Amino acid sequence: MKKIFWPLLLGLLLFTFAGCSSETSTTSVITPDSIRERGVLRVGVKLDVPNFGFEDPDTGQMEGMEVDLGRKLAEKITGSEKNVEFVGVTAKTRGPLLDNGEVDLVIATFTITEDRRKSFHFTPPYYTDEVGFLVRKEDGFTDLASLDKQVIGVAQSATTKQSIEAQGEPDNLTFEFLEFGPYPMLKLALTSKRIAAFSGDKSILTGYVDDETEILDIGFAPQQYGVTSSLGNTELAEVLDNAVNEFIQDGTMEELLSKWNIQNVTEEDD
Repeated sequence: MKKIFWPLLLGLLLFTFAGCSSETSTTSVITPDSIRERGVLRVGVKLDVPNFGFEDPDTGQMEGMEVDLGRKLAEKITGSEKNVEFVGVTAKTRGPLLDNGEVDLVIATFTITEDRRKSFHFTPPYYTDEVGFLVRKEDGFTDLASLDKQVIGVAQSATTKQSIEAQGEPDNLTFEFLEFGPYPMLKLALTSKRIAAFSGDKSILTGYVDDETEILDIGFAPQQYGVTSSLGNTELAEVLDNAVNEFIQDGTMEELLSKWNIQNVTEEDD
């Protein structure tokens, strides 16, 4: 696992504040033709999720399965995978950046939900994950019940909080939540003992495991990720749907997952 360096954390903080302060604006419809005329596909990706979307602090290069998928889509739309511009997003800023037309699409561990479908278009899912917990080994947490009445750290605007509450409700479990922006801040909060657990999709948590922490052997609330675009961009959505289906059927998606040592959650894993 690559270490998350302080320069990356500082950059993420500055980006989060900038993204939150931007005003919503009315933008024109984005089509495959307009992207080709511009000459570049603008893709929102995470900067802080190793194996999915990560900016190497040493080289400044973007890497990960979702970054590679963005290049594949750029090739499909423009004819070359080099015609892509990656824009860093967080769980809080990815929606507004789509609304503002600052990115054409988002590939950023964006979970498909019925509520989100009212605001965005999602392609067929390219990956299925589940909610998990990263904890300090010394604390001895073993399952959800052992976290009863503990402080859980979650990402802003993510669906994690609601999933945990729903999972604990049948057993009358209650939790206190603290929300953070960039994932390195969640890991820092865990290390400094501000929170008892860092919760999110397991794919995200795996990038933050170290000798002092572990991911609990539990998981729930399967999370399907889809390539996301604005609802008004229907021509672009059709192209994205067809491309993702093609990548799933011809084995391209499986190759990308295998390259980054990522495994889909299956019913047997639950």
